[in-house]
Amino acid sequence: MGNVDRALVRDVGAVALASGVVGVSFGALAVAAGLSVWMALFMSVVVFAGGAQFVAVGMVAAGATPVAAVFAGLLLNARHLPFGMSVADVLGKRWPTRLLGAHLMVDESVAFALAQREPARKRAAYWLCGGMLFVAWNLGVVVGG
Repeated sequence: MGNVDRALVRDVGAVALASGVVGVSFGALAVAAGLSVWMALFMSVVVFAGGAQFVAVGMVAAGATPVAAVFAGLLLNARHLPFGMSVADVLGKRWPTRLLGAHLMVDESVAFALAQREPARKRAAYWLCGGMLFVAWNLGVVVGG
């Protein structure tokens, strides 16, 4: 990725580190609420939406039904609909790439992409941030669990 420089890696790395720390707290909370480490990790890999994960685990731990927890997570993540419109050009044209890009769409990857001026740099920032956060969050979940 020729559009990635040291400053971008440094900035994304700092955010990824913070995300990993929050992932540690999610892993600990999920296990304390009764999930196995592997279920918490599975949820993190498949859902990859920290706020929705915290809401779902917290609600189920408090006695809510899983359906209510899923609905709350979907409602919380409804903000991703306009986010997706704002970064649609960043995700590429092929469906597999667009699906992976949609999975990596978190507040931070959108913010880093939109902060760039050139289209190639927007793509680089989006994918770098989404990828680094995905890895850091999931490693954090395992450590916390």
